[in-house]
Amino acid sequence: MIYQRPLSIEQALAYRAAGKYTVLAGGTDFYPARVATPIAGPVLDISALAGLRGLSRIGGSGNGGREDGGWRIGALTTWTDLVRQASSPALRALVSAAREVGGIQIQNQGTVGGNLCNASPAADGIPALAALDASVELSSQRGVRSLPVVEFVLGNRRTQLADDEILTAVTLPAFSDRAVSQFRKVGHRKYLIISIAMVAVCIDFDSNDRLDRCAIAVGSCAPSVRRLGTLEAAMLGTPRAGVRSRLSGLIDQPDVLQALSPIDDLRGSADYRRDIVRELVQRLFDELIDGAL
Repeated sequence: MIYQRPLSIEQALAYRAAGKYTVLAGGTDFYPARVATPIAGPVLDISALAGLRGLSRIGGSGNGGREDGGWRIGALTTWTDLVRQASSPALRALVSAAREVGGIQIQNQGTVGGNLCNASPAADGIPALAALDASVELSSQRGVRSLPVVEFVLGNRRTQLADDEILTAVTLPAFSDRAVSQFRKVGHRKYLIISIAMVAVCIDFDSNDRLDRCAIAVGSCAPSVRRLGTLEAAMLGTPRAGVRSRLSGLIDQPDVLQALSPIDDLRGSADYRRDIVRELVQRLFDELIDGAL
């Protein structure tokens, strides 16, 4: 086995360009997938690249307005890092999802970039990132490109990461100081369980207190994360006081969940998953509206 642990991003990209290395970050998915099986092929361990860890603001004035430049999350940022560092109400969905990723040991070791590149349909972090309009930064010796998370993850264990690229960061846009988000999932127990269904919601209001941003992302109900674009568009422009009644009139319409393709399995039926999604969407909106008043 060939094992490399570079100390600079330049060296890491050179290894990726030279051969088809499997990238290792936190290793929380890498090792369980190979229980009792020899590791085949070269491994590129990027865990020593300290510059790829942490949450930081991107430019802006720092006063909470939309002119602020958003956030940058290094690919090696752990879920525990996010719980400790992401204090903005707009990022609550991401913090809630971070607290649901495995147990404490997994949260201490697992990384945001690894979660995305592993691309499990039930990955807890991905719906929250999708609801926050996150994009991935993909670096190679050819340069850097950016893709929205919803385009980067193609399906079960499939992404748009090229053989010579490393996911180096996740970026989030700016939100107003009125923006709030939240995440919830349903499983057969509280921790260490594959989700039956999960939902993340992010809403923002304009200066007239009307909904001018509505993002609803669903996981475990399709090969990859899905946004409920039909429902999002229908909710825009709704006054804060009318959000609940508007949602109640839309949530049961047949086309609202058309983006989803849930399956029947041992954890739950497709119809059960759809019912969970409808219930979670309503609960999250109730929570966000109550918390924002």
